[in-house]
Amino acid sequence: MVDRDRLVALRRAFHRQPEPAWREFWTTARIVEELEAIGVDELYVGPEALNTDERMAVPPEAELESWYERALDAGADESILERLRGGHTGAVAVVEQGAGPTVGLRVDIDGLPREESTAEDHVPAAEGFRSETGAMHACGHDGHATIGLGVLEAVKESDFAGTLKLFFQPAEELVGGGKAMAKSGHLDDVDYLFALHLGLDHPTGEVVCGIDEFLAVKHIDVRFTGEPAHAGAKPEEGENAVQAVATAVQNLYAIPRHSDGATRVNVGHLEAGNATNIVAEEATMECEVRGVTTKLKDYMDERAHRVIENAAAMHGCESETSVGGEAPSARSDEELVDIVGRIAGGNADVERVVDRDALGGSEDATFLMQAVQQRGGLAAYVCVGTDHPGGHHTATFDVDEASLPIGVDVLAGAIETVAAERP
Repeated sequence: MVDRDRLVALRRAFHRQPEPAWREFWTTARIVEELEAIGVDELYVGPEALNTDERMAVPPEAELESWYERALDAGADESILERLRGGHTGAVAVVEQGAGPTVGLRVDIDGLPREESTAEDHVPAAEGFRSETGAMHACGHDGHATIGLGVLEAVKESDFAGTLKLFFQPAEELVGGGKAMAKSGHLDDVDYLFALHLGLDHPTGEVVCGIDEFLAVKHIDVRFTGEPAHAGAKPEEGENAVQAVATAVQNLYAIPRHSDGATRVNVGHLEAGNATNIVAEEATMECEVRGVTTKLKDYMDERAHRVIENAAAMHGCESETSVGGEAPSARSDEELVDIVGRIAGGNADVERVVDRDALGGSEDATFLMQAVQQRGGLAAYVCVGTDHPGGHHTATFDVDEASLPIGVDVLAGAIETVAAERP
């Protein structure tokens, strides 16, 4: 069994240094150091772990460089950082342990761009491991990375026969990294894949063996371009980008829902205009569409683009769209769900085993799951419950560290069992 105190120390180290998507420089460097200390047979770092052409939602170079320098100042190994430059973060570790199938585990490693609570009853603040970066691990990815390392140690010490691949994936929060890792080539020989999440409103001591009903999602970035004019003297000479974006917002929310299942649309960010006396020539909008299946997401996407194009045309403007991030839907395979259930049921610290639950949101682990399933393999997305005083993505989110060894034991046990039984 992996030392609980070591897991807690690792998780707290990650929690102090959260980095948003594609800026996980310190985080990746620390993961690489831990992997090298544990000992692996192959280690792919940064661009070696990704199909770099498939990265989505990559921030501007100046922002990447700022976070790179911050990681260097925080003590990250410069020789590792150099391999990550330009936002090529993440890693894939491989352990070969005899003849057998190839089993993968995917964990995500990025934080969120939000401030963490300073309240006295917020445990990270009270016990001295609150974020030092201005970002926050408000979704448990610090715990995910920790559990991934713990599973690697546990499997190495076990009777596991086969090849284990650990995928430390960047940029989940922007659904920007899953596709790049799924198309890296490292999943081409994976027979079975597990993915992990802590919490999801399930308490410590509860394990959900298979998460389903991922909402397929697409983030759409839009720029409207018109013509400027003096709003008082010559308004007729302008083509108003503010009117275009306002029309688009209203009509995006008017897209008819679909009878085949749940669909979603949301406009999350707008920027437009210069001053009250100027007809604005530019406006930008960030929005998203979702569907309970990839087909329903595509329906919303097609309708959204129709709305955007016609809103621009109605007001004499041009529109330009680009994809910010994207992820399909997926379903956990019953054979792996059954194995996780058996292992979780035999763990003394697991009080309740739940067969399946719906995510109700989106996750780009689905790219990796589909990559395995489309080749005839099996995949499952496992939730390890953890008490969290604040909701996911809030300033007071935290994980119950008692859930860390549960996650390690359940996932390591499932990996060992699937290799032995080959369902």
